[in-house]
Amino acid sequence: MQSLVNVFVLASLYCLICFGYVLVYRTSRVLNLAHGELMTLGGYFLYTVVLALTTNVLTSFVVASLFSLFLGFLIYFLLMRLMTGTSIVAAVLVTIALGILLRGMTTLSWTSQSLHPFQYFGISIQSYRIAEGAEISTFGIVKLISASLVYIGLVGCFKFTRWGIRMRAVGENPLLASFRGIELHKYYALSWGIAVFTGGLAGMIQACDSGLEPEMFVIGLKAIPVVMVGGLDSLGGVIPGAFIVAAAEILAINYISPQASEVAPFVVLLGMLLVRPWGLFGTKEELERV
Repeated sequence: MQSLVNVFVLASLYCLICFGYVLVYRTSRVLNLAHGELMTLGGYFLYTVVLALTTNVLTSFVVASLFSLFLGFLIYFLLMRLMTGTSIVAAVLVTIALGILLRGMTTLSWTSQSLHPFQYFGISIQSYRIAEGAEISTFGIVKLISASLVYIGLVGCFKFTRWGIRMRAVGENPLLASFRGIELHKYYALSWGIAVFTGGLAGMIQACDSGLEPEMFVIGLKAIPVVMVGGLDSLGGVIPGAFIVAAAEILAINYISPQASEVAPFVVLLGMLLVRPWGLFGTKEELERV
């Protein structure tokens, strides 16, 4: 039973991270390989806010989330906007370079030591018994609730709001959308802002749950198989993809070794690429365009 709880918690974390992958890809067809570093920066933003501004949990999360949102806009307008009209490969390579740069800047700015922003809040992490032999921590619950709320919010916005519908139009046919008077760059920037916001939120929660260090970006890399399994252009596909990858990791920990969990997501990815390269809910035509 505890293994099942662990799968749900890990899958929730992967969902929070991977919503950002899908948002950027759906609008601009770019796989953002710097997303893990941007997620890690979210944790460092929280740590900085706690030290410099406030130790109130809610306020610090809100302020740090706004920093992540602003960073997403900044990255698009200063960097990724220049890649508009270039090849997809060139844009992906830029995100790789961006990730390396952010990793170095993170280490220089905050050192490579393990940090624990949660200790400054003055509250303790508790475990809650939900069944016989199964417990969940405070931040395990936070991950579940956050992933659910973000998914519901994104789906609702894409279906019922003007900017969400326009963002979908930009992703499906940017040329036609521009002819209809939709400002492409505004919605590309919005997708980057929301993506970094959701990824940063995942980094903040994970930093409070298990500590903060520059190597946390590896979690973002391990999340790539999730979007590949679910489908790069499918927001709903993130959920089954996250559960499949999380289950593979937990089973590897329980029946092989903790070290095996590091490669388990990529074993799942290889299997999916052999059987269905465009993912469970992805679009075959989208893969061919890339």
